[in-house]
Amino acid sequence: MSEAGWRAFLAADGLEDWVVLHGGAAAVFRVPSLAAAAAMAVDVAGVHGLEGSGVHLSITDGQLGVRLTRDLWHLEERHVDLARVISAVARTHGAVADRAAVQEVQLAVSARPDDTDLGFWRAVLGYTQASDDNSIDPLGHGSTVWMQELDPARPLRHAMHVDVSVAREHAESRLAAALAAGGRVVEASGAPASWILSDRAGNRVCIAAWPDGAPVPGEDDEQPAQG
Repeated sequence: MSEAGWRAFLAADGLEDWVVLHGGAAAVFRVPSLAAAAAMAVDVAGVHGLEGSGVHLSITDGQLGVRLTRDLWHLEERHVDLARVISAVARTHGAVADRAAVQEVQLAVSARPDDTDLGFWRAVLGYTQASDDNSIDPLGHGSTVWMQELDPARPLRHAMHVDVSVAREHAESRLAAALAAGGRVVEASGAPASWILSDRAGNRVCIAAWPDGAPVPGEDDEQPAQG
C-alpha cells in the first residue's frame, strides 16, 4: 500500500463524480426512488472487476452510494477504470452525482504508543481490521475507528475526537455551518485542507478536505494534523 493509488485517482480525468475520502474513493448518485436505486445497484454490481474487490454499495430512498474501498491506502490504479465505468452506468439510469452528499465520519482514538489498544476497540465494536491502525464496521453502517498516536508533549494520556472527511469544494461550507451552530476554530494552520473545531464543551472535530483536496502528484503534500 502506498500513496500512488489515491494520487493516481485524484490526477485522473473523467472522475468528476467521485470524492477521495479517508476511506478511499466514493460517490453518491441521486435517482428518483428506492426502486431506481436498487435497479442501478444491480447493474453496478455487474461491472467487470467489481466482484470480490471490497466495494460497498448503500441503497437508500432516492440514492445509491458507492465506495470502491474501505481504506484510502487500498486504492489502486485499477479503481480509476472501475469508477469511470460505474459513472457510465449511472448515466444510463439518469442518475446525478451529488458530491455534497459524500462524506466519511471517523472516530479517532488518540493514545501514547504504550497505551495503544486497537484490539479492544475492534472487539467491543465488532469491527474488522482495515489496516494496522484503522478498523471498519463490516456492515458498512458505522464510522471507522483510527488509532492515532498522541503527541508526547501533551499532558493527556488519551483523547478522542471526530474526523469528518468531505469533498474539497464543500469543506468551507461545512465549516461555516459548524461555526454558525456555535462551534469555534481551535486550529487552522492546515487550512484549507483541514480545520480543527470544538463545541462549547471543548469536544473536538476535524473537518478535512484531505485527501480530496491534496495537491496533484509532483507537488508537496502532507496529511494535515488532526484533533
